[in-house]
Amino acid sequence: MSRTASPTTGRKYGLKRVCEVWGIARATLYASQKPKGSSTVKRGPTPLFSDEVLLEKIRQTIKDSPFVGEGHKKIHARLRKDGVIAGRNRVLKVMREHNLLSPSRHCYHAPKKHDGTIITDAPNLMWGTDGTKIFTLEDGWVWIFSVIDHWNAECLGWYVCKQGDRFAALEPILEALKRIYGYLGKDAASGLKLRMDHGSQYTSDYFLKQVKFYGIEPSFGFVGEPETNGVSERYHRTIKDQVMSGRIFRNVEEVREVMKEFVERYNEEWLVAKLGYKSPAEAREERLNLQEAA
Repeated sequence: MSRTASPTTGRKYGLKRVCEVWGIARATLYASQKPKGSSTVKRGPTPLFSDEVLLEKIRQTIKDSPFVGEGHKKIHARLRKDGVIAGRNRVLKVMREHNLLSPSRHCYHAPKKHDGTIITDAPNLMWGTDGTKIFTLEDGWVWIFSVIDHWNAECLGWYVCKQGDRFAALEPILEALKRIYGYLGKDAASGLKLRMDHGSQYTSDYFLKQVKFYGIEPSFGFVGEPETNGVSERYHRTIKDQVMSGRIFRNVEEVREVMKEFVERYNEEWLVAKLGYKSPAEAREERLNLQEAA
């Protein structure tokens, strides 16, 4: 409390009001009142690991991770999986002080027409599909098509080919249908929606007739707004970051081999924030266990 009193009411001015008038933080005032030579150590229980030990564990976690460029939230989740208990803000502080944070950029745009969400509350309600290309020395540009479940970001099907036409775009859909539903009969996936962009493969009569035969409802994203197919876009960005970046491929067969290994590793080990930093496979297994127990 201030020693100065209001001339009208006779009540002493509160510390908050005094600090607002002076333009200083209350913490600054409290700090100035501490005796000289007093300890500046943070109050509370002593952490299990010093910052030096935590730094070494963070470096080891980054080194052992099967993926590159993971941010502090995923590193914190991996530390907890390994039994290293430390606050997320403390992990952020240590990583920031030692330049271990993954670089990020924030772009600002005008409001978009799409302001909802494409994340589902259960599996097999909406899948996303898209294609991307990678250059090889012998075969030139090679296509990679994928199918991703919007619920847990799991890759359910993929296909690598030289000619990225409507037939190739359908291949990962067929693989996913066989994996999830077990057969390719009429209305096998009734009730399922398929999110895609307006690429020529997906707007062709052949592709649309085939997916409708399996009971799948086409769901197109907005033109010029790739975030409306964001689950597939994010997965393909992950492929580019984790597989393509800084690597030269010889031919289409080498791309297939690398993709096969990556998809298995991704489904089993990639941490997804919306799932509470579980992998797609972990989330699906937990869901199945709950359904069996019900």
